[in-house]
Amino acid sequence: MKKESIVPFFAALEAANPTPRTELEYTSVFELLAAVLLSAQATDVGVNKATRKLFALAGSPQAILDLGLEGLEGHIRTIGLYKDKARHLLQTCRILVEQHAGVVPRTREALQALPGVGRKTANVVLNVAFGQPTMAVDTHIFRVSNRTGLAPGKNPLAVEIQLLERVPQAYAVDAHHWLILLGRYVCQARKPRCWKCVVAPWCDFGSKTPAP
Repeated sequence: MKKESIVPFFAALEAANPTPRTELEYTSVFELLAAVLLSAQATDVGVNKATRKLFALAGSPQAILDLGLEGLEGHIRTIGLYKDKARHLLQTCRILVEQHAGVVPRTREALQALPGVGRKTANVVLNVAFGQPTMAVDTHIFRVSNRTGLAPGKNPLAVEIQLLERVPQAYAVDAHHWLILLGRYVCQARKPRCWKCVVAPWCDFGSKTPAP
């Protein structure tokens, strides 16, 4: 994608959705962290279905610890890889209680030191909870960035670096939400819905799919 196309590309996304938000449900920074940790290789819809009941009962690190492993597994067993995720979440809650007074840290280094929290999860928390202009590259952003030519790269880190370099500062905080939603609902993997895409005029994808 040509550099001069990037501003109108994001301007169109902003006009269509001025205040993009994560589709994960949460009421605190801790609940956001827990939801993102649980969302790996799972849908937001599936995670929300489980966490609505979980967070109503246990919405803090100490409350999750009080559930114990078996109790936590019972609440999230409908989520893929729930056993590993339950173990990681409990370990994370213990570290939060013992080392951070139950408060989610605001730095990448401290977040990535938590079990089950990788770079992508840390980026989501830094962006959504703390308003930092990070790029959490999931499969949707990876596909959209390469397909449109916005930020091509062979792996998620390469795409992230490209996005940080190419996305104008005015759009940086909301960019990853726009790109995720674009990939989830329009620029889909099997058949991109180009006929309803607001950024099609600036997209490098050569084989635009016509309306059915």
